[in-house]
Amino acid sequence: MTKQELYKKACMLPLLPGVYIIRDKSDEIIYIGKAKRLRTRVSQYFREGVPHDAKVTQMINHAFTFDVIVCQSEFEALVLEASQIKAHTPKYNILLKDDKGYSYVKITKGDWPRISAALQKDDENADYIGPFTSSFAVREMVETAQDCFLLPRCNKEFPRDIGKGRPCLNAHIGKCMAVCSGKVSCQAYNEAVQGALQMIRYGKKDILRQLRTKMEAAAERLDFESAAILRDQIAAIERVAAGQKVVMGSGTEMDVMAFAGTSRAVCAAVLRYREGRLTDKREFVFHDTTDIAAVREEFLPQYYLNGEYVPKTVAVDALPEAYEALSEALAQARGSKVELYVPQRGDVAKLVTMAYTNAVERLGRESGRYTREEKLLEEAAQVLGLKAPPRLIESYDISNWGDGSSVCGMVVFKDGKPYRSGYRRFKMREVAGTDDYASLAETLSRRAAEYEAARRGDKPDGPGNQFASLPDLLLIDGGRGQVSAVRQALRGTALEHVPTFGMVKDDHHRTRAIVDDAGGEIAINRHRNIFTFVTAIQDETHRYANDYRKRLMKKKSYAATLTALPGVGEKTSAALLAHFKTVGAVKAATISDLEEVKGISHAKAEKIYNALRGG
Repeated sequence: MTKQELYKKACMLPLLPGVYIIRDKSDEIIYIGKAKRLRTRVSQYFREGVPHDAKVTQMINHAFTFDVIVCQSEFEALVLEASQIKAHTPKYNILLKDDKGYSYVKITKGDWPRISAALQKDDENADYIGPFTSSFAVREMVETAQDCFLLPRCNKEFPRDIGKGRPCLNAHIGKCMAVCSGKVSCQAYNEAVQGALQMIRYGKKDILRQLRTKMEAAAERLDFESAAILRDQIAAIERVAAGQKVVMGSGTEMDVMAFAGTSRAVCAAVLRYREGRLTDKREFVFHDTTDIAAVREEFLPQYYLNGEYVPKTVAVDALPEAYEALSEALAQARGSKVELYVPQRGDVAKLVTMAYTNAVERLGRESGRYTREEKLLEEAAQVLGLKAPPRLIESYDISNWGDGSSVCGMVVFKDGKPYRSGYRRFKMREVAGTDDYASLAETLSRRAAEYEAARRGDKPDGPGNQFASLPDLLLIDGGRGQVSAVRQALRGTALEHVPTFGMVKDDHHRTRAIVDDAGGEIAINRHRNIFTFVTAIQDETHRYANDYRKRLMKKKSYAATLTALPGVGEKTSAALLAHFKTVGAVKAATISDLEEVKGISHAKAEKIYNALRGG
């Protein structure tokens, strides 16, 4: 079937919840989705002019036919979708695979064994504990055991390097028993390794009691060196246990999720908290998609309804569209009520921010897939509370003349970089006198009118017309008053809902904060990257607006010089400057040169020529 035929078929679907199954020419299922209203959701795939990201575009290009299963409720559709995706694993559905695989605890063989985390069993001369599904958990276990039993982490080989060189910094700060010093017996070392392995296998529950018993026995037989090592191990375990951050009550179990995206991928970060502590972190990267909301809606049910443990609480950065049905499905999978919500403040909200930061950092580690600018825009979205990174930013600044007139400069940053071909200048048409608020209102009103004209087809609608694009963020040089004037001017226009902030400077003319029209300030000096970025935008906008004003003043002074000549008015002055560009070129012109200017006769050219030479 053609795309047009698929669209006609989709328009005949009912406005009921259900599951749709898209197949290619070979009748293979390539995508399965759910919908609250089948007709609305499916038809948007095949309607001309609807923009899609790379993944969806590829899926549509391979679509040949589709089937639907009408359900009684959105909940039923969600559960059916999850089971169908699990059964068929369609090509264009997101695949919940992170890159961790299995992890192991590695123990080398020999008289002086070493403990480390490993991703593969690739050493025949070593023993392994595992496999574990979480590399994060393995690293945590190994590092905790090394801290508690003061095990060496250096590259020295024992017994070869014993007595050679000074002990390292870890030994001096009490984080290593300093085997290299020669004061630790092989037996004492092996007992420490066995204690660490017991902690890894069984936890810290019985370790302290056993170590205290061993320490007392060593002291009784006057083995004070062994007793000192055991004492230090006990202190280290107590110190590590006390230092583990409990973010909630000891009985709390919670997953924290957040999503971040670039122009090429979306990442989901999941932090697992059990007994109030972080026990695992998982990250899932989905390439060739930019729709964070769509990934979130598809990810959550697939993650939990395919066998993943469902905790009592799931905190997310935003709720999916079908969150009520999802909550019901999670409760059914768990067998008890599940709280699915977006924390607005407090410790849990900070944990969501931490998950978001991890998602951003993971995208940053994707080699060749994430630029510094994209990471900066992600951070800007987080600081300003935007739903998506502001890829197209417009910034405005008013520059006033001494005679009371004003101009405005518009600077554009695209994907975090100056987009100079998009810069625009505005000369005030209606505002008389120096009034920054009114000048900004006029400028942004004209900006909105240009965008609406492009949408109607009255003006060009393409990359050559900067005004045809809807900005993601508006930055105004100024404070609450300037922002309020702009928000009032944009009310009822197509730019009404574009996030708008003011850039406020301190007494030393340095960017201090971002403000909204309610007067709320967002301090950016604690976010070094954002502070530098906003300062660069503000400085560039100020430079551009002032440069335009100076050019006009220079042109105006040129015109004033020429209009002082006999027979030269504003019209003739403008014609001369348009032809010769500068007053100096006019002065250097011959009579025949002057005659070439439109509207200047031979007699007038002679008069101008003589006047310029004092004749």
